[in-house]
Amino acid sequence: MEALRVWRASSNLLGFAASRAAAAAAASAGRAHRFHIRCCSPAAAATTKPPQDRRRRSASSSSTSDRDSIRAIRLKKVEELRGKGYEPYAYKWDRTHTTKELQERYTHLENGEVCTEASVSIAGRIVARRAFGKLVFMTIRDDSGTIQLYCEKDSLTEEQFEQLKAFIDVGDILGASGSIKKTEKGELSVYVSFFEILTKSLLPLPDKYHGLTDVDKRYRQRYIDMIANPEVADVFRTRAKVVSEIRKTMESFGFIEVETPVLQGEAGGAEARPFITHHNSLQRDLYLRIATELHLKRMLVGGLEKVYEIGRIFRNEGISTRHNPEFTTIEMYEAYSDYESMMNLAEEIVTRCAMATTGKLKIDYQGTEISLERPWRRETMHRLVEEATGVDFNSFGDVESAKNAAKGLLGFKTESSENTSLQACSSVGHVLNEVFETVVESTLVQPTFVLDYPVEISPLAKPHRRDKYHYESSIVEVQLCPKSLLQCYRSTEFPKEPTENNLIG
Repeated sequence: MEALRVWRASSNLLGFAASRAAAAAAASAGRAHRFHIRCCSPAAAATTKPPQDRRRRSASSSSTSDRDSIRAIRLKKVEELRGKGYEPYAYKWDRTHTTKELQERYTHLENGEVCTEASVSIAGRIVARRAFGKLVFMTIRDDSGTIQLYCEKDSLTEEQFEQLKAFIDVGDILGASGSIKKTEKGELSVYVSFFEILTKSLLPLPDKYHGLTDVDKRYRQRYIDMIANPEVADVFRTRAKVVSEIRKTMESFGFIEVETPVLQGEAGGAEARPFITHHNSLQRDLYLRIATELHLKRMLVGGLEKVYEIGRIFRNEGISTRHNPEFTTIEMYEAYSDYESMMNLAEEIVTRCAMATTGKLKIDYQGTEISLERPWRRETMHRLVEEATGVDFNSFGDVESAKNAAKGLLGFKTESSENTSLQACSSVGHVLNEVFETVVESTLVQPTFVLDYPVEISPLAKPHRRDKYHYESSIVEVQLCPKSLLQCYRSTEFPKEPTENNLIG
C-alpha cells in the first residue's frame, strides 16, 4: 500500500510537471526549437466523457479491486481465528432442526415470549446482519428457509461476543444453538447461547437490494444465483421430482432403464454437429453422442422389448441462455407398438409429473391457463396449416407454386430472414413445414400432438400406412413462450430400410 501511495504521488507530480512544460512551450512558440507534450489536465478530464468501453473497464477494474481487498481482509480474519485456536472450516455440526421446522413448531409463541425449555441447534448461511451495541441480529438461511438469530451480549461469553462482532461477515456459514424466542415485533428467533463458524466466506454476496442481475453470471455460476435468488433452488427441486416421476411411470409400464455409451465411434441418430474428443489408448477420435437412439434400438435387437434412457446429449451447435449444447433427453422404445402407443405414454408421463409437482392438471403460465387433462388434441400438420390459412398444400404439384402461396400467407415476414429460409425449401413438404413453424406453431397454446409430418422432413420415421406423402410421426407441442416448446419427440417406429447404424433386421 505504501508503494502504491508513492506511485500515485509521483504520477501527480509528473502530471503537474508536464502541464507546466506545455505552458512554457506555448509561451515560447516563436523560438526555433519547440517542445511538445500531449497531456490531459484535470479540467479537461472533467469535461471530456470517456468512451463507453473505457468506462466499463474502469468499473470492472474497480469491482475486481474491491473484491480483492475484501478477500484479503477475510483471509486475514481466517489466520487470526486460527491463531486464537479456532478452525474456521469445521468438520461437523450436530443440527436438531431445520429453519422451516422451527418456524412451524413454534409459531404459536406470543410476542416477547421466550421458550426456555426448548434446546435447538441449527446451521446455515448468514444472509443479513445488524448490530446495535450489546445486541446483534442475524438472518440465517438453510435449505428449507430462514430464521433470525437473536445474539445478546449477556447470553454469550465475552470472547464469543467479541468474535461475533469482529469476525463474522454476511456469507459465512454458522452453527448456532440456544432456546426459542419471539421478539416484541413478532419475529421468531433462536436465542443464541453458543455459536461456531463452520465456513468462513472469503468473498461478499451479491448486493442485497439489487441481487444478482448479470444474466451471464447467473447461468455460469448457478451457486451464486441460488444464494442471491433462493427461488431458483425450487426449479432444481421440481426438476428432481419430474425425473423421479418419469422413472416411476416408465417402470409401471414395464420399461427397463439402460445406460448407453456417451463416447461413440460414429455420431448418429440425429442431424447435429458433434463434439470430437480423442481416445489415447485406442489412438482414434471419438464423438460425444448427439442422440441415444442407435444403441437403444440395439437393445431391441438383443431382445429387450421396452427400454428407455434418461441421458445427456451433446450437440456442438451454438450456445445461449435458451440453448445449452449439453442437455438431458429421454428416449423410449417399445416393440410391437406404433406412434399411437407413444402418444398415450407421453400423455401419461406429463400428467403424472404435473400431479406430482403441482397437484393439479390445470396450471397458470404467465397469465395463461394450460390444461393438461386428457385426451389431448391430435391433428395432422397439413390439417393445422389448412385451418390457419385456408390453403391446402396437398393441391400443389410443384414447389414453386407452394412457395408463391406461402409468400402471400407470410406477407411482410418474407421480406426478412424468413424469405431466405422459404427460398431454400426444396420441396412442398419443406414449404408446408415453414408455414407451420411461422404461422401455426405460436398459436398452439394447449397440448397438441402434431401428426404425420411430410416425408421430406421425417427421414427416421416409417412411411404412413395410408398416405405415401407422409410419415407416421408426431410431436406434442405446448407453446409456453415464444420459441420455447415442450416437445415429446416423434415416432419410435423404425426406418423403412435397415442400415449399418440401424441394426433392426
